[in-house]
Amino acid sequence: YRDLHTFELQASTRLIEWARGNRVCVAGYGQCDGNEILQLIPPPTLTKETQGLCPERDFKVECGGFSERPVYSLKYVPDTSLLVTSGPPDSSLQVWQVSAEDSDVIKSVSTIATENGTGQSWAKIATISARAPWVLHGSRLDRVQITEVESRKNVYTATSQGSEELSSLAFLDCNLLLLCCATGQLCLADTRQPQGLVEAVPAPSAPCSEHWCMGTRHAAQGSQPNSQPVARLSSRGLLALTDLRKTSEFLAMAKARVPSPGSGAEFLCVSWAPALEGYLAISGFDGTVHVYDTQSWDSSGREAEPIFVHKGHTFGGAGGSRDPPLVTVHTWHLQKPRTLLSAASDGSLHVWDWVQPCGKC
Repeated sequence: YRDLHTFELQASTRLIEWARGNRVCVAGYGQCDGNEILQLIPPPTLTKETQGLCPERDFKVECGGFSERPVYSLKYVPDTSLLVTSGPPDSSLQVWQVSAEDSDVIKSVSTIATENGTGQSWAKIATISARAPWVLHGSRLDRVQITEVESRKNVYTATSQGSEELSSLAFLDCNLLLLCCATGQLCLADTRQPQGLVEAVPAPSAPCSEHWCMGTRHAAQGSQPNSQPVARLSSRGLLALTDLRKTSEFLAMAKARVPSPGSGAEFLCVSWAPALEGYLAISGFDGTVHVYDTQSWDSSGREAEPIFVHKGHTFGGAGGSRDPPLVTVHTWHLQKPRTLLSAASDGSLHVWDWVQPCGKC
């Protein structure tokens, strides 16, 4: 490692979200009441341009609140002080206000109810503020909509003949939406189409029992929003890269060197490095996070060698749990190329930066 920071949370977390001012938001997913939502100030070494000796090497809690329901998804609404969360027992959304500097409270301000939301699984969400603060949300392919966060007005509904369970949602830009079904099928929707039709992109050929998630990367300035590859990860560790401009074939396929998840696929996570071309990270199989360089991959689907494996969570954390911790989520630092944050089921939160091997970028 070049650098490693650890922080112990009071409960398990499955969420890490960057907020304004280089802050980090986390939330608990326990089934009991009183799940914490916290906004943390990162260590100075994570925000300073130059690395050096710093007296403080820990995260600090800046403000927080409590959710009466488990928080399974949390998104910061860009250019606002709002957070949107979702979680069981239905597909409704909760909107939170991160308080001003004179207060340390994150308070609930509204609920976005969904049509026929009762009995539906929790909603996957994505946010954007290109036109107004919007949230894209849905639990199934035929129940996807965009809601204006502050007015709670529905501004778009995507229609589809299918009702597959969704695993991931993303804004490619303010008009294009990308949806990933648990079966691995990708779907594109355009808000400029009045009918809200969804165009399907085939799923990789794999056993029907596999569960899939996706990771998208923001397009570079001046490029088309669909010009960046989409990564899909299956519960057996299969990785498929797709160019949305040419969906009839895969850019590349590879098999990650990971164990099959023993308790479902609810924590599967794949993400592109925002400041490092061709690099992605995966987690959700055990207590590790794997980083891969995809630039040499082809369509053979052979096993790929990770360039780095973070094993810090496997050495125990808060609570002294006997069960091996499971990494529940990870995310990349927005500016520092090789810096990642990861959280585990034992309440441990890690920030780490690996040393790049000689001869690499």
